[in-house]
Amino acid sequence: MQRGNPEMERRAQEVIDRCWGLGSDNPILLIHDVGAGGLSNALPEAIDHSKHGARIELRDVPNAEPGMSPMAIWCNEAQERYVLVIGDEQLQMFREICDRERCPYAVVGRLTDDGQLIVNDRAHDERVVDMPMQMLLGKTPQMTRDVSRIRRPAVPLDVSNSPLQDAVRAVLRFPAVADKSFLIHIGDRTVGGLTARDQLVGPWQVPVADVAVTASSHVGDTGEAMAMGERTPLATTNAPASGRMAVAEAVTNIAAAPIENIRKIRLSANWMAAAGHPGEDANLFDTVKAMSAELCRELGIAIPVGKDSLSMRAQWTDDGNQYQVVAPVSLIVSAFAPVTDVRLCLTPELRRRDEATSLILLDLGNGANRLGGSCLAQAFSRQGGETPDIDDSGLLLRFFAAVQSLNKQNLLLAYHDRSDGGAIVSVLEMLFASRLGATISVSQADDAMLAELFCEEAGAVLQVADSKREQVCSILQSHGVPYRMLGQVCEDRQLRIEHGGECVAEFDLFDLHRGWSELTYRMQALRDNPATAREEYERLLDRDDPGLNVRLDFDPDDDVAAPYIARGHKPRVAILREQGVNSQQEMAAAFMRAGFRATDVHMSDLLEGRENLADFQVIAACGGFSFGDVLGAGGGWAKSILYHARARDQFAEFFVRPDTLALGVCNGCQMFSHLRSLVPGSDNWPYFRRNRSEQFEARLSLVEIGTSNSVFLEGMAGTRIPVATSHGEGRATFIDAADRGACESKV
Repeated sequence: MQRGNPEMERRAQEVIDRCWGLGSDNPILLIHDVGAGGLSNALPEAIDHSKHGARIELRDVPNAEPGMSPMAIWCNEAQERYVLVIGDEQLQMFREICDRERCPYAVVGRLTDDGQLIVNDRAHDERVVDMPMQMLLGKTPQMTRDVSRIRRPAVPLDVSNSPLQDAVRAVLRFPAVADKSFLIHIGDRTVGGLTARDQLVGPWQVPVADVAVTASSHVGDTGEAMAMGERTPLATTNAPASGRMAVAEAVTNIAAAPIENIRKIRLSANWMAAAGHPGEDANLFDTVKAMSAELCRELGIAIPVGKDSLSMRAQWTDDGNQYQVVAPVSLIVSAFAPVTDVRLCLTPELRRRDEATSLILLDLGNGANRLGGSCLAQAFSRQGGETPDIDDSGLLLRFFAAVQSLNKQNLLLAYHDRSDGGAIVSVLEMLFASRLGATISVSQADDAMLAELFCEEAGAVLQVADSKREQVCSILQSHGVPYRMLGQVCEDRQLRIEHGGECVAEFDLFDLHRGWSELTYRMQALRDNPATAREEYERLLDRDDPGLNVRLDFDPDDDVAAPYIARGHKPRVAILREQGVNSQQEMAAAFMRAGFRATDVHMSDLLEGRENLADFQVIAACGGFSFGDVLGAGGGWAKSILYHARARDQFAEFFVRPDTLALGVCNGCQMFSHLRSLVPGSDNWPYFRRNRSEQFEARLSLVEIGTSNSVFLEGMAGTRIPVATSHGEGRATFIDAADRGACESKV
C-alpha cells in the first residue's frame, strides 16, 4: 500500500534545495518524481528524456522487504521518492549532501548509449526487463472508445415551499457552504514565513479567503497566488457547464490577487470520471473539449499539468441484489499566477469607514439566475433546473480586467466571489469576517427572489466607498461588465433583505454565524476534545469580542542593531535544525535582518564535527516537524544531544558562557525544555504536553508582552501582537505550582 511520510519528503526536499542552491554546480542533471507505476514508469521516462538506454540493478533499490517479487519492486508506488540523473564527477558531492540531510539514496544504475533498457535482478540472476526504449515509450497507438451520449430529459426545478428564512439557514448549514475551520486549524499554514494570505480573514479569523498568496522571498513584495474551482454537482445535469464553471470559479477566486494579466494564470486540471459507465465517457469528452479546447483557449490560459482518476464507480452485492454508486464527471481546477504586490490582495472583510459604503454585485450570468445544481436545490433535495454556465468567455476576460483595474486604483474595500450558496452567502461571509451588518435589495419576489439570492452564476460582490461609487461604475461600464447595486453596509450586525422598499426578512448576524459554524463544532466534538470544541463554539456568543487588535509600544523602524553593525560587529548565530525541520529559512532571514551572521547548522554537522558551537554566540533551534513530529519529537531531538558525548559537551559549554543567547521555536523549544540538565537556572522550566484539544492546532493568537528580563523582548513591554502558533504539544506544564511561580518570578 502507499504510505505517506512527510518528514522523509522534507529530507528529500532539503537535498534538492541544497543542490539547486549551488547554481551552475548543481549535481542534478534531471529530476522526476515517482508516482503512478512506481519505478517502472519514472525510471524509463527519465531515461527516455535523456535519449539514452540504461542498465538497472533491481536489488540496489532500497527495500525493507527482500521477499518482494521483482515485479512488485519495479512497479510499487511507494511515496516520497525521486529519480535523479547525476553526473559521475558530481556523485561524491551528491552523496555528501544526502548524508548531511540523513536522506536515504541509492545508485541503481547507469545510462548507456545503446537505447536498451535492461533491469537485472541479481537475487535470481536474471534480466527481468530487456527491451528497446523505443518499444517501451515509442509512439503508442491511439485508443479508440465507442461511446454514446445519453440525453437526460429536462426537468424544471421547483423551489416553492422553501421559505426565505428556512432557505438561508439550510444553505448556511449545507456542508459545501458551512464553516470548514475543523479542516483548516489542523494544518500548518505558516512554516516558511512566506505566507501572505491564508484561509482565515480579519480580526476574528473567519475562513472565507478567496485566494492563497505567498511571498516570493523574505524581501520584496512579489509573490504567487493559488486558487481553486470546482462545480461537480452541475455535471449531473450539464457536464460541459460544470467544467466551464470550475474554470470560472478559479478565475473569480484568483482575481482577488493583483495579477498583471489573465494570461499569466496557469491551471492544473484534476479529472475524475466513471469511465465505461453509460454516458460518462461522452460526458468526459464533452467537458474536456468545452473546458480546454474552447474556454481556456479563448481566455488565453494554459493548462500545463493535470491528472485523472477514471474509476469513480463502486459496485457490490448485498443479499443477492446488485448495487452501484457512480460519481459524476468531476473537474478540480487549481489556478496559479505571479502576484505583483502581495500587500494589495483583496479579502472579503468589509472595511469600516467614516463615510457610507455600498455593495455591488458583478453578475456574469447577466440576470439568468439559474438554480440547477445549486446548494439551495441540494439542501432541499430538489432536482432538475437549468444550470449556471459561462455563455460568453469574453465577459469573463473583461470581468478579470475590470477587477484588476479597480484594485490597482485602490477603489475596492472588499471583494468576495459568488459561488457556493449564491450572492446571499457571499454577503453573509463578508459580514461574518467583519461583524458588520448590511441591507440588500432584491428586484424579484417569491421563487424569483430565491433564484436572485441563491443562484451560483459566476460573479463577485464588491464593497466600495460611496464617494468612489460613480468612478467604480464608470470603470465597470467601460469594460462591459454587468453589475447592479446590491445594498448598503451598516453597523448594526443585522442582515435585512428588502423588496420594493419593504423589509421581507431580517436576520441576526450572530445567530446565522453560529448556524454556519455548527458543522465545524459537530466535527470537532466528535474528533477532538468535546470540551474545547464547545468552548470555541460558545466564543461566537461573545458580541463584545474585539478580535485581534494590535498595539505597538515601540517603533518597528528603529534599527537597534545599527550602532553595533556600524562597528563591524555581527554576532554569529547557528540556525540549528534536525531532520524534518522546515523553518530554518525564515529564522535565518529574521536574524539577518536584525544584524546577525546566520549559518545553517544541521545536527549532523555537530555530531560529525563539521561545526562547533564554540564558534557561535547564538543558537536558534528551529521549528517544524522534526522526526516526523511524532509525540515528544523535541524530546527525541534532545536525546540525540544528551546521549552523544561531543554534542553534550558542546551544548553544556555554550550554555555556561556569559556571551551567548539561545532561542527555541516550536520543536526547538520543546527540545530545549529537555536540556535542563545542561542549562544553568532551568530547574523550574515547564515541559510541553499534548494540547487540551487533543489535536494539532495552527492558530493566530493575540499575545501581550509583559515586563521581561529577556534580551529578545527588551523595550517591548505592553506590546500586543498576533503570533502564529502551530503545534500539537504546546501546552506548558509545570511539575508543581511552586515551579511555575519560581519560573514566572525570573521572567
